Amino acid sequence: TGGGHTEYTPIGHTTNLASRMQAVAPIGSIAVAEPTRKLCEGYFALKALGPTKVKGLAEPLNVYEVTGLGPLRTRLQRAAGRGLTKFVGRDREMVALAHAAEQAQAGHGQIVAAIAIAGAGKSRLFFEFKAKNHSGWMVLEAFSVSHGKASAYLPVTDLLHIYFDIQSDDDPRKRREKVAGKIAILDRSLEDTLLYLFALLGIVEGEDPLAQMDAQVKKRRTLDAIKRILLRESLNQPLMVIFEDLHWIDEQTQEFLNLLADSLANAKVLLLVNYRPDEYSHRWVSKTYYTQLRLDPLGKESADEMLSALLGDSPDLAPLKKLIIERTEGNPLFMEEMYQAMLEDGVIARNGAVKLVKPLQSARIPTTVQGVLAARIDRLPSDTKQLLQTLSVIGREFPISLVRAVEPKSDAELDRMLNDLQLGEFIYEQPAVGDTEYIFKHALTQDVAYNSVLQERRKLMHERIGARMEALYADRLEDHIANLARHYARSANPAKAVEYCLRACQQSTDRASFAEAVGHFETALARLHELPDDDRRAELELDLRNAAHMALVTLKGYGSREGEQSAARAVELSRRPGVSWKKSWIRIYNLSLSAWIRGSISKQSELAAQALEIAEQHGNEERIAQSFYQLAVSQMFAGKFELAEKYFERAISLHETMPEETTGLTSEHNTTRDVVVLDSFTTGAVFGFLSQNLWSLGFPDRAARRMDAAFAVARVSDSKAVEESVHTWAMLFFSLVREQEQTREHAAAVVTLATELRNPFRRALAELHLGWFDSVARGQSEGIARMQHALADFRATGSLVSTPPCLLLIAQAQCLFGRHDEALITIEETFEVVEKTDQRAFEAEVYRTKGELLLAQGGANATEAEQPFRTAIEIARRQKAKGWELRVTTSLARLLRDTNRRDEARAMLADIYSWFTEGFDTADLKDAKALLDELSH
Repeated sequence: TGGGHTEYTPIGHTTNLASRMQAVAPIGSIAVAEPTRKLCEGYFALKALGPTKVKGLAEPLNVYEVTGLGPLRTRLQRAAGRGLTKFVGRDREMVALAHAAEQAQAGHGQIVAAIAIAGAGKSRLFFEFKAKNHSGWMVLEAFSVSHGKASAYLPVTDLLHIYFDIQSDDDPRKRREKVAGKIAILDRSLEDTLLYLFALLGIVEGEDPLAQMDAQVKKRRTLDAIKRILLRESLNQPLMVIFEDLHWIDEQTQEFLNLLADSLANAKVLLLVNYRPDEYSHRWVSKTYYTQLRLDPLGKESADEMLSALLGDSPDLAPLKKLIIERTEGNPLFMEEMYQAMLEDGVIARNGAVKLVKPLQSARIPTTVQGVLAARIDRLPSDTKQLLQTLSVIGREFPISLVRAVEPKSDAELDRMLNDLQLGEFIYEQPAVGDTEYIFKHALTQDVAYNSVLQERRKLMHERIGARMEALYADRLEDHIANLARHYARSANPAKAVEYCLRACQQSTDRASFAEAVGHFETALARLHELPDDDRRAELELDLRNAAHMALVTLKGYGSREGEQSAARAVELSRRPGVSWKKSWIRIYNLSLSAWIRGSISKQSELAAQALEIAEQHGNEERIAQSFYQLAVSQMFAGKFELAEKYFERAISLHETMPEETTGLTSEHNTTRDVVVLDSFTTGAVFGFLSQNLWSLGFPDRAARRMDAAFAVARVSDSKAVEESVHTWAMLFFSLVREQEQTREHAAAVVTLATELRNPFRRALAELHLGWFDSVARGQSEGIARMQHALADFRATGSLVSTPPCLLLIAQAQCLFGRHDEALITIEETFEVVEKTDQRAFEAEVYRTKGELLLAQGGANATEAEQPFRTAIEIARRQKAKGWELRVTTSLARLLRDTNRRDEARAMLADIYSWFTEGFDTADLKDAKALLDELSH
């Protein structure tokens, strides 16, 4: 060490024994002693050489020759190396799995789900099936863990690590080489997937080329890339893909499974999944290639067979078997654990054969599997018990390198205790290149051990584990962000908790894992208040709200109180001295969006103007364009259509002059990005809203062209989020121009996409339009109830925007079925919403509809109905809304015709009709022309 190089010589019994094994090993082979055999049996093939006299030992030692690799690779295989309990009672399930495998090998992909409560043998079933049927298959396995819902893509990345043979000690360059090399050999046409794989696996070199991409687009293409790779691989050899414990699965992995499940009908893929029945559900049940296997507890005969394998067939043990079966109700795990507990408690003893040592009446037998496990843990030696508790705090799986970093014990002492825990079947060793890994035998074992740790000690352990992980994984920290967030969130260190929850929130948002992002945000917010109330805390809170805004409003609802309050708080924080102007602009912009969704149009306009002022002060064209877009929307909903058009066109012209690479707006903060992106989503929104605005101004053809432009944007974007949005605007536009069938088509598309994207706001809006179609096009009165339920769901998201046109559709349907009194009540409610929110875009139509309702009640109401029509015309003229003016003038002209004032009707209608220069094939202009012709003859 240092300048003087010192040699060390290992000495001691282990070294001496190794040298003796070298001496007795056959030429060209390897020999091991009994202690080594216990650790590696099953992973290697061993041949017994018999008892051998070894120098230095009084007694002969059993020696074994290592002849090759063994068959074992996983935890269950490891347990099998020591002797699994007999596999019984699952013949029917094994036959069903074999049949599904035959179908998949023939090119008819299959999904098989094993469903059972904890401990019933779901994993064991797959283990036994795979062991007997893996020949000729590529097997890929992924496991979920109890904290997996907060770790986006966790099972998917595990599966990719297996597929690309990525090891824990591989540096990013080596990982990229493995991924790129595998793809090149598989199919060079798949090289377009590399960017998405690199980003998901956290191995991007240099600046991430996908950093500016819409999160939903990025997620969709990432999942599609993985699916394409697996399906292409299945052309080379059948694939057996196993996902365990779906009840702990994260949202992104679920989306991947949905995508894969939809795509494997004609692929050589067998997808095996298992989960607990009351904790998970999926949408594959209706697929013809789906099979569900429910694993019930073992019947008496099978349970008896399993216990005979454990205990033997002595008649003296019959009462013990009966007791175990009664207490465990045939649950295999519970039976195993009760057997182990009785051995450790001295109720039974095994010396060649199992014997009952204590009377059953005196035995203290817990009544639950958790009780059995707790009793077994309590009987462990103190140091071994403490180690097991530490392991439970680390997690379900853990590498030995992390255990050594966390536990201040010698290697020899640690190895001894780990071996004892394996022999007691609390944990299993998992083979891994570069590092030894362990896993708890069952999630219940980890849960019971974890809950046995006092809360204060648990906090200290979480913090120590987090610190050791930071040091151990310093060069690849991104792989462990979610785990670090989990540990520090449960520690006594609020600063670290906030730091890593913030990073995990951003990582989840980048992956469009909105539920996980909100979870990290809420955890961080709770821990934030434990920090000193200073500028640093305020900056952290602002960064948190920046990172979580998109996830929050998507999950809670665009107009949710939570979204608005978070945005308002962020604005307050952004005004503190020293905060970047960009952060201030972002918060004002988001608050403007929330105000619009909640129907506060004047507030939206005020905030959008503030955002524009800030953007213009700093000369940032991207933000100027975005601000003009928000201003345009606010003016349109206020009924100021000409001003809105000016702002819309300004936003479009600015966007069209920007280089494509600058259209993403990113924050300068290193842990959060601006959630507002001037991309295809925004461009589509501008065109969608502009189409409605142009129709109101009296330019139907220009409006239709802008709607076509919105769909062109959606096609180029390859984003379901953009597609959902454009279908929504199309649905609103075609209902506006009275195209019923096209309204239905787009509403149905929105329902499908909004369900998939978990967007309750748009789903409710689409359901309402489908109810309208049922009523007015199909003559189904039930459509009214559907509309009313949808409106309630819509309002439940905190939304008031677009409520007036929704209420108008309901009133029109009620009138159609003669429910005039109800319709008039609905119209009065619409007036109240217009006054409350200042949504004036449909104000003329509200008055026109009221006039039509009064007429529908009977001709005696003609005089009363005339006033709303004339008020509607005044409003439309004031708003320069020629589209609305034409529609209401047509209604008034009919009334004048029916009350013998044909000349006045003709003059009035001819005047507005002659203004139009386009759109003569639209419903309103055709109705006006037909009435005008009638009045002229």
